[in-house]
Amino acid sequence: MSRGLKILVTALTATVAATAITACSGGSDDQVNLYSSRNEGLIKPLLDEFTAETGIRVNLLTGSGDGLLSRLQSEGQNTPADLFLTVDAGALHRAKQADLFQPVTTQALSEKIPEHLKDQENHWYGLSMRARPIFYAIDRVDPSEITDYMDLANEKWRGRICVRSSDNIYNQSMVAALIDHHGEAATEEWARGLVANFARSPVGGDRDQIHAVASGVCDIAIANTYYFGGMVNSDSATNRDTVSKVAIAWPAQDSYGVHVNVSGIGLIKHARNEENAKKLMDFLASRQAQTWYANANSEYPVNPEAEWSETLQSWGEFKADDISMSVLGENNATAVRLMDRAGWR
Repeated sequence: MSRGLKILVTALTATVAATAITACSGGSDDQVNLYSSRNEGLIKPLLDEFTAETGIRVNLLTGSGDGLLSRLQSEGQNTPADLFLTVDAGALHRAKQADLFQPVTTQALSEKIPEHLKDQENHWYGLSMRARPIFYAIDRVDPSEITDYMDLANEKWRGRICVRSSDNIYNQSMVAALIDHHGEAATEEWARGLVANFARSPVGGDRDQIHAVASGVCDIAIANTYYFGGMVNSDSATNRDTVSKVAIAWPAQDSYGVHVNVSGIGLIKHARNEENAKKLMDFLASRQAQTWYANANSEYPVNPEAEWSETLQSWGEFKADDISMSVLGENNATAVRLMDRAGWR
């Protein structure tokens, strides 16, 4: 299929889904409308289970996080959306700053989701957690050399590091956290050292960085764990070859802990099915939903009662940074400017 045809099919699919949601946009006892940047396959089974348990139909519209955010802003008070689910605390912060959410508190959300994994004013809640550690080539790197993110600025890593571009929200949030821990000046000095150690100009996504380590393009990379989990559980021969050559180093274990981020959800300010939306939020924070997601997508549960998947358990326990997720959004603009000054393109 040509790129142009793919774009057209995607647009038509989104239009059909949006039309279906709009047709059901009035308040109802048996429905709720969800805009989600998560892949349909990674959320739809949970939504179907919610419907089976409650009788509440979930009308789902999927798309890119930025695209759905723009759509919500354009729709304003006429939006059919009741909930917005997206990835990264930075993206959730943008939605809050755009005045799209309303604060919400339920007993389940208060009890099941730790304070640092939700908005400080309860405008959004984390639903799954991903760590962003360092991946290294088993045959070329001693993991004892990688005890902290700050180590990556050391000249011994010159020409040996792969990471995706600075316009990626995951990297922006990581730098935002480092600013909180080390200050802006020290973090900028670190970023300059990191850039000097790049094996290549940033290109591709997190999986590409991990593959680059396995193929010898670089020796270490920064990436989210759930991408690696998908490769571990893949039937692809290429993925199997890569995971046999790459391992995880958990940095900052003697200090603040490995950087983590969340996917999360917020209640739309103009929601028409507010009570149903709250029920869906509670369901997604439940032990069974959290355990399913850990198994389906190799993301860590935010609910401490939920079980880790076998894949997650195989990587061992680690100390996670307990910085407030709100800080990642608040420091985003500073992080982006810092990365630009450091030459991180």
